[in-house]
Amino acid sequence: MDKKIHLSEEEIPRFYYNIMADMPNKPLPPLHPGTRQPLTPDLLEPLFPKDLIMQEVSSERFIEIPKEVRQIYAQWRPTPMFRATGLEKLLDTPAKIYYKYEGLSPAGSHKPNTAVAQAFYNMVSGAKRITTETGAGQWGTALAYACQIFGLECEVYMVRVSYDHKPYRKVMMNTFGAQVYPSPSDRTEFGRKILAETPDSSGSLGIAISEAIERAVQDPHAHYALGSVLNHVLLHQTIIGQEAIVQMEKAGDMPDIIVAPFGGGSNFAGITFPFLHLNLTKGQNIRCVAVEPTSCPKLTRGEFRYDFGDTAGMTPLLPMYTLGHDFIPSPIHAGGLRYHGAGVLVSQLLKDGLIEAVSQRQERCFKAGMDFIKSEGIIPAPEATHAIATVIDEALKCKEEGVSKTILFNLCGHGYFDMGSYEAYLSGKLVDGEVSAEDIRASVASTDGLQPA
Repeated sequence: MDKKIHLSEEEIPRFYYNIMADMPNKPLPPLHPGTRQPLTPDLLEPLFPKDLIMQEVSSERFIEIPKEVRQIYAQWRPTPMFRATGLEKLLDTPAKIYYKYEGLSPAGSHKPNTAVAQAFYNMVSGAKRITTETGAGQWGTALAYACQIFGLECEVYMVRVSYDHKPYRKVMMNTFGAQVYPSPSDRTEFGRKILAETPDSSGSLGIAISEAIERAVQDPHAHYALGSVLNHVLLHQTIIGQEAIVQMEKAGDMPDIIVAPFGGGSNFAGITFPFLHLNLTKGQNIRCVAVEPTSCPKLTRGEFRYDFGDTAGMTPLLPMYTLGHDFIPSPIHAGGLRYHGAGVLVSQLLKDGLIEAVSQRQERCFKAGMDFIKSEGIIPAPEATHAIATVIDEALKCKEEGVSKTILFNLCGHGYFDMGSYEAYLSGKLVDGEVSAEDIRASVASTDGLQPA
């Protein structure tokens, strides 16, 4: 068989898939941060254009992709799927391994799938600029690219540890026309507060989100955009899984297991939600496994409860698996996975036992990444190595048990701007972050007063 499974431009999905329509248990409603009452859509208008707000609360199964957005997708979509024959040979496994490669987009990751859509809807609404946060820089790069297309200004707050570790991601955002600031910064009241308390703060996605939201609500011409977590963001990413279903059918195969890295949920949801549709409506039994770092284990060690999506407490309260909005993860190199909470949709699916979650240590992930580089010739982003480590675990389990299973994973982006991370691994300077049960209990307990009566 061909190693690459091809699709034509005509096979780019025409609709986003909304898993809310098929979930057996709908998520609890988001709550107003002040009144603790269910949030009404109009209260989100200072942050988002109306089209995105309607997508956020929609239960419609399929939502049409605007023609203008689909035309831009055609610059890099459909993305290729490959059979990882080299990795299979290296592992000497009977498992069949496939990967969907999202690293060919202009930003080098899956993030433009939602960035282009969000920028389009903001342009239509009359916004002049968008503020956002970014961890490793992939989301910030994607939004900077999308804003340039639609003539919008872009202001990015980049988690300080990634700002320092990944300088060329900042340059790439600047090249697309964005202004990029390390977070916590002195540009916002909340950033100055954090710096006063912890001058050497490594930052977090929660802090960066607070800064971006603060800037957006103070500017009548600005909106805020998020790269993960929220329902509409996960919705836009489902073009990945829809393409993957067609590609698997062309290969004459279907996955038994799907694996994806997990930060807030966009990567995982993008590839798994369309397959979960088959589980929920067609009686299939495909395992969907989310992989998070052991240093930020909200799915595997956090608690399901209401919490803020940001550190300052400016967002609605969301029902999710969380480590507490004050949680500051260790400064690992997979910056896109350093988020304290999980998306509402993913959290409900995990709570209902419809998906699985595991965690991986940073050093183990980079070793898996090196195996992939040697066998497949692509340098994966540090986030993607978390999926690769779990794929290897599953493939070796197949070898031990003498069974053949089909495994699909989302190679969400390349690591060509992450060579400092690989240098740290190769030189033996990579340090795994540890988080104690006591620290998690204390951080989660900080949300006790946020729970509805």
